[in-house]
Amino acid sequence: MNQWPDGRNGGQGYRYGSGSNSPNPDPTRVMPHTNGPGVPPQSRGQGAGWNESGYSEGQVYGGGGGGRGGGPYDDPYGKPPANWGRRIKVGLIVLIAVVLVWSVATYFWADSKLRREVDLGIVEDRPDDGKGTNYLIVGSDSREGMSDQEKKDLHTGSAEGKRTDSMMILHVGDNGNTMVSLPRDSWVERPPFTGSESGKHYESSKLTKLNATYAEDGPELLVRTVEHNTGLPIDHYAEIGFGGFAKIVDAVGGVEMDIPRDIKDEKSGADLKKGKQTLDGQQALAFVRTRYALPGSDLDRTKNQQKFLAAIANQVATPSTVLNPFTLYPTAGAGLDSLVVDKDMKLWNLGSMFFAMKGVNSGDGKSMNMPISGPAPQGSLQWDKEKSKKLMEQLKNDEKVTVSSDQ
Repeated sequence: MNQWPDGRNGGQGYRYGSGSNSPNPDPTRVMPHTNGPGVPPQSRGQGAGWNESGYSEGQVYGGGGGGRGGGPYDDPYGKPPANWGRRIKVGLIVLIAVVLVWSVATYFWADSKLRREVDLGIVEDRPDDGKGTNYLIVGSDSREGMSDQEKKDLHTGSAEGKRTDSMMILHVGDNGNTMVSLPRDSWVERPPFTGSESGKHYESSKLTKLNATYAEDGPELLVRTVEHNTGLPIDHYAEIGFGGFAKIVDAVGGVEMDIPRDIKDEKSGADLKKGKQTLDGQQALAFVRTRYALPGSDLDRTKNQQKFLAAIANQVATPSTVLNPFTLYPTAGAGLDSLVVDKDMKLWNLGSMFFAMKGVNSGDGKSMNMPISGPAPQGSLQWDKEKSKKLMEQLKNDEKVTVSSDQ
């Protein structure tokens, strides 16, 4: 029995594509396609290049109905275009993460360098709390860490120990910031005090120069004396020595100052001309230490110190310093290595102090001397009792300061 259709069999030389042995030609076999009868137009594969009659229009399969480039992707090899919106978004996320990590690491690095050596907890008979925050900022003549050559270059001498070369109260409050210089020769009452490190006990009070109290028993006795004579609570203490002061100035590339007059002082090493100029560390230190070349001696010097501290704070607290690692780390390193603060001082407290001084420099606040009534024993200066009392009450209550230091 022949099992092949149309009389074909496997033994008559039939080969694939050779047809059958029948004298009649093979019937045409119609291949199915999507454009045949009964197929809905929407599913007829016209996107593959076929028209309604089932014939190709010469289009490449997958090329779409719009010719070249009209498919789902613009790339002829089927590669999707770059998603720039997504790339930018991912880049911003990575950048923010890097900045956050860097900021946190910098914060802890700087915080670890703070020398928290002053214990305000041992200060006795402290005034009641007031409003706002009060900083006692001290510039000492400490030569700690300075080489013999640096002492010579900076004209600091080689005296042992350290004394206060400048003292200021900085009040930070809601009614503007106020910086009040306390002349180091102020004639004040040193109250009873017991030192924790020295073990000394000062049982009775005595009248003396303000800077002598620091020399007697350090920062704690100085704070005790300032609080006793002003009635103003000191919340934080910050002290910097000669060497650290000069290094900070050099780290920020110098500080621009408008020198009010020609200054030449052999003791401080100052040799400055009148007018605007940028002072390096050596010149800056000489400027703030100059005393004998000024007409008002200590009072004029305190004004220069205020102006300079505000100017350097204005330069340090800028994006060009804070956001630039090449200036931030040298500046912070130079300042923090030589800065002595109280044990409760946080890095953000220190930042608040600098920004407050910057505000004073820009006119958002007031700088003044403690009101003076006249001379006192041992070449010292007597505070104006009425004015100084009113000034301290205004600061303690965080009121707008109306007192003037003019005599």
